[in-house]
Amino acid sequence: MNFLAHIYLSGENDLIKIGNFMADGIRGKQFEHFPDDVQKGIILHRFIDTYTDSHDSFRQSTKRLHEKYHHYAGVIVDIVYDHFLAKNWTKYSDEKLEDFINRFYNSLHDNYSILTEKTQDLMPYMIERNWLLSYQTVEGIHQILTQMDKRSKNMSRMQFATEELKQYYKDFEEEFTTFFEEIQYHSKQKLLSL
Repeated sequence: MNFLAHIYLSGENDLIKIGNFMADGIRGKQFEHFPDDVQKGIILHRFIDTYTDSHDSFRQSTKRLHEKYHHYAGVIVDIVYDHFLAKNWTKYSDEKLEDFINRFYNSLHDNYSILTEKTQDLMPYMIERNWLLSYQTVEGIHQILTQMDKRSKNMSRMQFATEELKQYYKDFEEEFTTFFEEIQYHSKQKLLSL
């Protein structure tokens, strides 16, 4: 899952959301010097990633892209799944997506001192371009994938993956829906155990 899903699956605690959001840049036991709730978010993030990678629906989605995008297929599907979460937001939340995103951005500002350096560097760029809201449209997804492709020196060819998204849109959406029903339940259970 990508940023929006990780934040959403964190529940209502801002520090858990922040930990889940910035967990990719935190290796091994480095998370132990963060506040307890941030640690919970990091642990939750790792659980979600492991669960996602082994889920049949996610694997079906990545299989469709693997021949053309190789090991980037999973990264692309993470972003594609965030598209379907953003697009179908009202199915999953009573809060407006814009309000949910703005609350999260505000919590990043309010907790700036505990963010990793990588997150601090990423934050202004992400907020200025409003990545999380841009996930709602295929064009927004194309822009995100193009930016990521540039970071790989255009080796990943991710900028072209919206072609497959359009071609197999219904299939990806059905796989996302099946997957997301299950990850919501399992994330809640994991949170309760932390």
